[in-house]
Amino acid sequence: MVAQQLSATDAQFVKVYSLGPTTVVYTQAPSHQEILLTNERRNILDAEIDYVLDKLCKAKQGEVDLVRGHHLAEISVPMDMRRTQIL
Repeated sequence: MVAQQLSATDAQFVKVYSLGPTTVVYTQAPSHQEILLTNERRNILDAEIDYVLDKLCKAKQGEVDLVRGHHLAEISVPMDMRRTQIL
């Protein structure tokens, strides 16, 4: 998954996390940050989005571009937001 993501974008790195059944893919490129949440069985919960935004970039849903789809959520994060690690 990581190699595929790196080959398809200008991302400098990709990190993959797990929130139980939900997979979180964090990518960072020189011009942008993206977070993708996927779950094979259900749609992504607001609580999952809130948790990931807090841990990865100290942001709230209203501060980012959020697109929801069937069993996924894609988040675009402005580069000026600080990034931290999931513990």
